[in-house]
Amino acid sequence: MTRALAIASRQEAPEVQDLPTTSPDPAAGQVRVRVEAASVNGFDAAVAAGYVWDMMPAAFPVVLGRDFAGVVQAVGEGVTSLAVGDRVAGAITALSLGPGSIAESVDLAGDSLFAIPDAVTPQQAAAASLAGLTAVALVQALELGSDDTVLVSGASGGVGVFAVQLAAETGATVLATGRPDTAQVLSGLGATAVIDYTGDLEADVAKAAPGGPTAVIHTAGDPAGLGALLSAGGRLVSALGATKEAVGRDDVTVTGVMSAPASEHLGRLLQQVADGTLVVPIAATFPLDAATEALAAFGTHKLGKLVVTVL
Repeated sequence: MTRALAIASRQEAPEVQDLPTTSPDPAAGQVRVRVEAASVNGFDAAVAAGYVWDMMPAAFPVVLGRDFAGVVQAVGEGVTSLAVGDRVAGAITALSLGPGSIAESVDLAGDSLFAIPDAVTPQQAAAASLAGLTAVALVQALELGSDDTVLVSGASGGVGVFAVQLAAETGATVLATGRPDTAQVLSGLGATAVIDYTGDLEADVAKAAPGGPTAVIHTAGDPAGLGALLSAGGRLVSALGATKEAVGRDDVTVTGVMSAPASEHLGRLLQQVADGTLVVPIAATFPLDAATEALAAFGTHKLGKLVVTVL
C-alpha cells in the first residue's frame, strides 16, 4: 500500500488515502522513487476542481502532484544510470491523469529523473521542478535581450518567482506585479520595479516603462488588460492558454506555452539552486496528512511555492 493525495472518481473530492501498489517492482526502464517532497501546482488545483476531466484521459484513482524529489527505492530492468539510494528529482509531464507525485512513492522512467546536488534540499528540488521548467519555457519563448522590458504578471506565484529570475538573467529590464508586501523579495529576485496589481496597473506600468513593455509573461491576470499595456510589435507568452483573440490586438504576438521538457533544463535549474544563483521561495510546507490543506491554500495570496513533505 502507498499513501497518496488522490481522487477516487469524478464525483469525489481529493483526500489522503491508502492505495494498493500496482506491482511489487518497477517496470523495465522505470525507477521507483520514495518521495520526500512534492509541490502543489496550478494544474493540481485545476484537476481537483474538475476542470480537466473532459480534456485529458484519466485512470482512477487519480493521484495529484506533478513534481517531486526523493530517493531511488528500486530500479527496473535496463536502468543503469541510477542506483538505489540516489537522490533524484523529476516532473510528470504525461498528457493523462493517473499516477502522481503527492504520494509515498512514484514510478517513472529512469531517463526522466535528475540527480539532486548535495546542497539542495528535497523541498527546494520539488518546488523548482515543474514551476521552474514552465518559467524556462516562458522566458525562452520570448527570446529576451537587454533591449527588452518584460512585465511578469503573477510574479509572486509559483511560476512567477522563477520567471522573474530567469528573465533578469537575460539582461532584460523586469517589471513584476505583486502585492506591496512582496516588493522587497521580488526586487531581490531581479525585478527593477514591483507594481501593485490592485492599484492603477496601466498608469503604474506606463510610469515604469514609457511606451509600454516589449514583452509580457502571463501567469495570472486578464490577458486583454495585460495585452493593452504592450508596445506595438510586442509579444505575450501565456502559461494559462491565452490566445490572440483573448488579448484582442493584431499588432502583438501571443504564444501559449507549456512546461519545457525535463531533459537538461531540470538538471541546470537544480545546479543553479545549488550554486545560489536561483532562489526557491517556499511559502509554506505541509505534511502528507495535511495535503488537502496545501491544495486549499493554493488559491490564497502567497509568495512562492507550497510544498508537501512526504517523508
